[in-house]
Amino acid sequence: MTEMIILSLGGSLIYPKEIDVAYLKKFRELILSYISQGKKFGIITGGGWICREYIKKANEVTLLQNSQNDMMGILTTRANAQLVREIFGDVAYKEVVIDYSKKIETDKPIILGAGWVPGSSTDKDAVLLGKMFHAKTIINLTNVNYVYDKDPRKFADAKPIKKTTWKEFKQIVGGEWKAGMNLPFDPIAAALAEKEKMKVIILNGTHLENLQHCLAGKEFVGTVIS
Repeated sequence: MTEMIILSLGGSLIYPKEIDVAYLKKFRELILSYISQGKKFGIITGGGWICREYIKKANEVTLLQNSQNDMMGILTTRANAQLVREIFGDVAYKEVVIDYSKKIETDKPIILGAGWVPGSSTDKDAVLLGKMFHAKTIINLTNVNYVYDKDPRKFADAKPIKKTTWKEFKQIVGGEWKAGMNLPFDPIAAALAEKEKMKVIILNGTHLENLQHCLAGKEFVGTVIS
């Protein structure tokens, strides 16, 4: 039985400031090339810039609770997932998965998923989909090359981490989730992945050749957490 490859596709890649058509064309072509080789993919989409924009603007009108912010974020992930599902057409499962408590039965080689319930990011949903299909590895596609020991956007001396444990990783990201957080892998998802003894690979999905190297078992730029 072919193990499903779980991809957590960061919203920053789909919707950095507007929908990145050129990227989606290349991503579609790459995934279809692997489908033709008999591979199967579970793809969970994040919210990206549009998610944070909705949360920011709503809170400029009136201060919202975390659960309200989360719900807006969840709906943006569903819109992104629907977009990606449609560009794969009949190759993909007919619906975007938004409830990970229900077993999915399909012979389609691609399943699209999005946010389910408030309290975490779609990283957790990627872990839940992986658990459903007995996958042991999640590939998290983001817009940074590595996990760093501190935020590289704020600290010039931030050091990249190529390999780490869940214990060490949780010391970097903390243990709490807040809607709109921009982390390499959210703390709630990290706790679940550790519990399920999953490996998470975080790499820069902007460079699709890097993903190809990872899928082929070759050397790639990124961080492995296990």
